[in-house]
Order: sequence, then C-alpha cells, then structure tokens
Amino acid sequence: MTKTKTGVDQRLVRAIGHPLRLRLLTIFNERVASPSDLAAELGEPIGNVSYHTRILARLGCVELVRTKQVRGAVEHYYRAVVRPVFSDEDWAELPLSIRKSLAGAVLTEIADDMGASANEGGFDRDEVHLSRTPLTLDQQGWQELNELLQELAGQALEIQAQSAARLHSDGAQDSEAAVLALMLFESPTSQGKSDDRKAKRRASKKKK
Repeated sequence: MTKTKTGVDQRLVRAIGHPLRLRLLTIFNERVASPSDLAAELGEPIGNVSYHTRILARLGCVELVRTKQVRGAVEHYYRAVVRPVFSDEDWAELPLSIRKSLAGAVLTEIADDMGASANEGGFDRDEVHLSRTPLTLDQQGWQELNELLQELAGQALEIQAQSAARLHSDGAQDSEAAVLALMLFESPTSQGKSDDRKAKRRASKKKK
C-alpha cells in the first residue's frame, strides 16, 4: 500500500474515510462475514454494505475467503488483511475529520460491548478490572503514559497468541471471549486550556 513520508497508509486512510467502511473494516478484523450478514447486523441496506465492501477489497483492506449458495444467490465472505491502527506519528498526520471518525467508531464499539456484556453478566466474574483514574500530566508524563498503554496493548496480543497455542495443543474448549479497552484522553475541563496552548504554539511558529 502507498505510504507518505511519515508512513501513513493512504489507501487505509481512504478506506476509513467513510463511517460505514470503518465499521465494516472493524468487524472484518474480528471475524469472517458477508455483506448480507453485516447489513442485517448494522441495519444498513445490503446495496450500501456490498458497495463499501467492494471498495475495501479494491483498496486491499479485505480479501474474499469463500462463497456460499444461499437461496439461489452467491454470498461472499470476507476477512480483513489490515488493521486500522496508527502510530503516534501517523495519527498526527491524519486529517482531523478522520481522527474524529476513528475515535467515534471505537467509542461506539466499546459502548456496545460494555452494554451487551453488562446485560449478560460479563462483569460478574472475579478477574474483572474496571477503573477510572483522573490525572494531571505534563507533556513528558502524557508521552510516558501513552507509550505504556501501547506496550500493554502489544503484550495483550502476545498473551492472546500464547492462549491460542495452549488451547490448540490441549484441545481445550474453555476459551473466554474478552475485550480490553485502553483509553487516554483529555478531560473536558482541560480541553479549553489545551486549545489555548495549541493556538499559542501555532502563533509562535508563525512568528519564527
């Protein structure tokens, strides 16, 4: 895929430039599915879902894995081959509209997961972590905490891979589906001050 000097994958940026494509790519990263399945799940017209799925395939973000005859029609099943994940440097290069779209999609998925889990007893087990920690950070502290969260996310994927290997070798069936949500964001009370600081930095750069 084509990248800019900073490494931003431009075809991925195009892929997630539409809210529905972003939702589809997120789901295709979680499981193999067909446009028909996702149209019913998302409450979207099948024509729209099929159209945006074809765009994702043309951009190299998803691939066809199988087809199936369903009531005289051929249903196509896809899976993702890229994840909408960006480094700090790449994130800084994304248009603000794309950042807001990504953040909104992730928050929607988290809210849906939390609501469904709460209704089905997903917070009832002993080993559940749930915390909210307001902090006051300088720029270095923000960077250090951000790096720590990225490291934790990487370790979580390694733990999942190790779990999959154990389940495969033991032939066990007692796997548990889990969701790990990591977030670091400015609180509403500090947003105005942050905007003022950013405006001052931009003005300072123009004077130089």
